[in-house]
Amino acid sequence: MTENNTVFGKIILGELPCDKVYEDSRVMAFHNIAPEAKVHILLIPKKHIEWLRYAEDVDQKLLGHLLLKVPEVAKAAGIFESGYRVIINDGKDSHGEVPHLHIHILGGQDLGTGIVAQ
Repeated sequence: MTENNTVFGKIILGELPCDKVYEDSRVMAFHNIAPEAKVHILLIPKKHIEWLRYAEDVDQKLLGHLLLKVPEVAKAAGIFESGYRVIINDGKDSHGEVPHLHIHILGGQDLGTGIVAQ
């Protein structure tokens, strides 16, 4: 595991505050400070994995756990029934801003049909 000096690493360590939605021993979810939808939650593994492309076989259970927590977080945020979008950015062209694997969970409004920025 590489050192995690990102903003997410500081949140995990309790050095920065967050509006937490969910936490267990492996993952944490909190509201994005710059939301792009009415509800915009970030779900992160506590283990630092810079980008999805750097995940390894040893991370398989963690990645499965991370994905299985998405519906639970959506329920806690009140968007489970109405629907939500799940996004993972990976690297420069995706405009991933924090180099720590994270899942965006967006909802609370009609998100439209577009996936790629115009």
